[in-house]
Amino acid sequence: MITSMTGFGRGESSSNGYQVTVEIKTLNSRYLDVSVRMPGTLQDKEIELKECVQKHLSRGKVNVNINVDKSKGAGIDIKLNEELAQSYSSILNDLRSAGSIDQPVTVQDLMQFNDIFETKKEDEEEVKIIWECTKSALVTALENLNTMRRNEGQELKDDLSNLITGISELLDEVTILSDKRAPEVREKLKTRITKMVTEEQIDPDRMEMEIALLVDKMDINEEIIRLQSHLKFFLEALEADEPVGRRLNFLCQEINRELNTIGSKANDSTVAHHIVLGKEKLEQIREQVQNIE
Repeated sequence: MITSMTGFGRGESSSNGYQVTVEIKTLNSRYLDVSVRMPGTLQDKEIELKECVQKHLSRGKVNVNINVDKSKGAGIDIKLNEELAQSYSSILNDLRSAGSIDQPVTVQDLMQFNDIFETKKEDEEEVKIIWECTKSALVTALENLNTMRRNEGQELKDDLSNLITGISELLDEVTILSDKRAPEVREKLKTRITKMVTEEQIDPDRMEMEIALLVDKMDINEEIIRLQSHLKFFLEALEADEPVGRRLNFLCQEINRELNTIGSKANDSTVAHHIVLGKEKLEQIREQVQNIE
């Protein structure tokens, strides 16, 4: 199934008063590029987090944001450093005395020193709870993300199928024009050559050979067959159950090459017009393929 590389997923999990929320945003990229923002409690789990993401995604720029809320019954995780607060209070009182300042030291004065408050470090059991919640929330977020990416992928698939069908229909018209042109080209060449020389100077066998070579140079049947094959492979890739973004990108290059060759060899304004329309559709396809995983 076609999957888009852009999407958003959110997951939550809670246990023992801890609630973990994971949000994942993805954008298109040639490779898988995972960046994680998380609290210090989980810093040593970054590699495991990225490995989990890699099991669900193969391409794209992935931004993972993890938030841990401890306010739901887990207790206060900030404490006062009493010794440091007393030291600051003593220093301020000494400063007040030295400066002959009448105002007493207040709590507001002590609040200017941020380091009198310390964050309580989680014990091993608390870290374990947070990590289990994080893994659960991460998997949920990834599943929701992939649901969104698949839904968008289905829309991309429908659009790409229509565009490929449009190129195929143009190619059918080019094929009909090409089949009609070969005899006409042959006669025009023969007429031009006959006018240029007298009948006595013409070598019929040599002339037939030259005409055959010229007609062969303008023959686009081989390019048409290759292009039809590329279009067929493209539609088959859209039905694959694996990531096909790189394959589709390669097929776009091959389709473009055959369109260019047909346009240059055909030497016909009507065929050229059809090729231009085909290349316009191909450009739309290439833009869409950039978003496919």
